[in-house]
Amino acid sequence: MILKTHPDNPNIRHIRRAIEALEAGELIAYATDTIYGLGCDIQSKSGIERALNLKGYSKYHALSFLCADLSDISKYARVDTPAYKILKRCLPGPFTFILPATRETPKLLLTKQQTVGIRVPEHPVCHTLLKEFGRPVLSTSVTSRTGEALTDPETIETEWRHEIAVILDSGILANTASTVVDLTDSANPTIIRAGKGDPTLIG
Repeated sequence: MILKTHPDNPNIRHIRRAIEALEAGELIAYATDTIYGLGCDIQSKSGIERALNLKGYSKYHALSFLCADLSDISKYARVDTPAYKILKRCLPGPFTFILPATRETPKLLLTKQQTVGIRVPEHPVCHTLLKEFGRPVLSTSVTSRTGEALTDPETIETEWRHEIAVILDSGILANTASTVVDLTDSANPTIIRAGKGDPTLIG
């Protein structure tokens, strides 16, 4: 199901239809401040497994998720004072931060190093979805079967109509991913993927 969703003023009925899919353990696609995200409830083991299968990933592949705001991050990651200062400068925004995970993080989302990737996008669709849903949502890029990022919702529907239950269509997006920053050593943050996020904000 593809639902037209204004990027600045999302239709709440469409957001709630996406939430129904999340609560049923299904996959959704949604616009972010970078590219289209593929999501599910992070508490849904079957949803996470569906996302891994769709992407062609093994169960050991690192996945990140979206939080509504900074206050939610501390539930799932250990954040010391230097890390918090960086997060506060950069979020909400087009960054993914790798942080030491807490016990609240679902095991399927943990790396072997017991870290987790977390995003707080600056996008009304994501913000409304997360606030209405009340908990984090998985975040990985929507790609084709050959691994290319899909930026057009109609192409996403054509490619994955049988796998993705709801597509929140906010128009065609630019193909620029988030900047990924390793903050496990907050005194020495490391950019491991350059993307849309301004690296000068890291310090």
